[in-house]
Amino acid sequence: MGEQASPTRHGVHGRLSPQRARRVLPIGEPGQAPIAAWEPRYRRSVVLSDVFATVLSVTVVGLLFGARGSDNWQYLWVVLGVTTVALVLCSLLMNRAWSPNVLGHGADEFGRLGRGLFSAAVVLALGGLAVDSTNIRLWVFVAIPAIALLSFPQRYLLRRFLHKSRKEGKCLLPVLVAGSTETARDLIVRTKLAPHLGWRVEAVCTFDGRGDTDADLEGVPVVGRLKDLAGHVRRGGYRVVAIASDPYWTPRRLQELAWNLEGSEAEMVVAPVLMEVAGPRLHVSAVLGMPLLRVSAPVFSGARRVVKEIVDRVGSGLLLTLFSPLILLISLLILTDSRGAVFYRQRRVGKDGKTFMMIKFRTMVKDAHKMRGTLANEGFGPLFKMRKDPRVTKVGAVLRRYSLDELPQLFNVVTGSMSLVGPRPPLPEETEKYGPDVRRRLLVKPGMTGLWQVSGRSDLPWEESVRLDLRYVEDWSLTLDAVILWKTVRAVVTGQGAY
Repeated sequence: MGEQASPTRHGVHGRLSPQRARRVLPIGEPGQAPIAAWEPRYRRSVVLSDVFATVLSVTVVGLLFGARGSDNWQYLWVVLGVTTVALVLCSLLMNRAWSPNVLGHGADEFGRLGRGLFSAAVVLALGGLAVDSTNIRLWVFVAIPAIALLSFPQRYLLRRFLHKSRKEGKCLLPVLVAGSTETARDLIVRTKLAPHLGWRVEAVCTFDGRGDTDADLEGVPVVGRLKDLAGHVRRGGYRVVAIASDPYWTPRRLQELAWNLEGSEAEMVVAPVLMEVAGPRLHVSAVLGMPLLRVSAPVFSGARRVVKEIVDRVGSGLLLTLFSPLILLISLLILTDSRGAVFYRQRRVGKDGKTFMMIKFRTMVKDAHKMRGTLANEGFGPLFKMRKDPRVTKVGAVLRRYSLDELPQLFNVVTGSMSLVGPRPPLPEETEKYGPDVRRRLLVKPGMTGLWQVSGRSDLPWEESVRLDLRYVEDWSLTLDAVILWKTVRAVVTGQGAY
């Protein structure tokens, strides 16, 4: 069975070098990673985009704001400009902002880019203090922010192109999953639901070499048994070996597998038992000569939470000022469209189970709640949703499609009952049905947007929306908030899952 399952790579952009795919490396022989042709191309594109953003920003800022009053301003501009470019690029390199492991997925890519730019700004500022230069302020407070304003959107656009290719079956990394049939099936299903992450499971190894049938598991060929895994990796040229949970995997066997895979250079990934815990809460450290995976407690207070609170209050205040003409226009449209108040107030449950009145624009006819008993619920779990709710007004349908009905929630954020990013604010009757695990959603403030909002909204099953909210609570970070806010703009513009 193992010999017949050296599946060939398919997809033009995801194809491996034929020489690497066919060559069988004996255990222990040094080799090269089975790198697909698109990987170095994509990394080069990211590096060149950052270099372009850095050079262009420094050049424009220097030409527009350079100290032309001094006799040698051209010389100063060249020296400071070249120094700034060199510092930024070296800082990005040292912060591993171009590491292939983070490019194209996850918030860590943008986090490393941000840390690299911040580190460069700090070093540049300290250098300016050391040489007593006042000209350095231009490069610290104007040039580097300009680089950020250009490089972040460029990274995002490159990622969008990559994700589009992956949804078309291109630019995917061939993966071999090794574990029990249950855990392997779960990993296969997850990768199929999220092709933008870049994995394509092409083979499976199980304890007895069998899956749902003798030949496959969820349509993926079973190539053999766990004890023969290293040989299958070398024959198949897989880019990732995903180790899923199985009683077979003792610490000794995992260590031996790592040794046996050293020559192939295939990346070995071990899926932890705590599947929903990731990001800043996971730390690997050596204790008594053993590598231990430390899981820190979720952070619900401290300096980062203070920063989040400041961003919420200041950001919502600025947004209210910016959108005040739009809020006034929507209010007039609602009044002319149907009888009733402009705003709709509803009791929701916030942090630590405390209730508050959430404010939205009214999108339904007056006394719509009295009609609910005659309608069929199309939502998941305790949520009441209908794709074509007859109670929704004409103006209300447009507001809902583009989430404009939620603009007044900025008042909730200003007053502190909600956050810009967080779990969905639940109704009191929903929380009465919560189990101990789901109640963890109430450990943080509910948000105007969140993982639920940018991952499908009302189209998501109830269990999936709960899982996303819990994941946010467990793995919250300022970088994750920034990514969610960025993705919210796209979700609102497309109107996906909104009804």
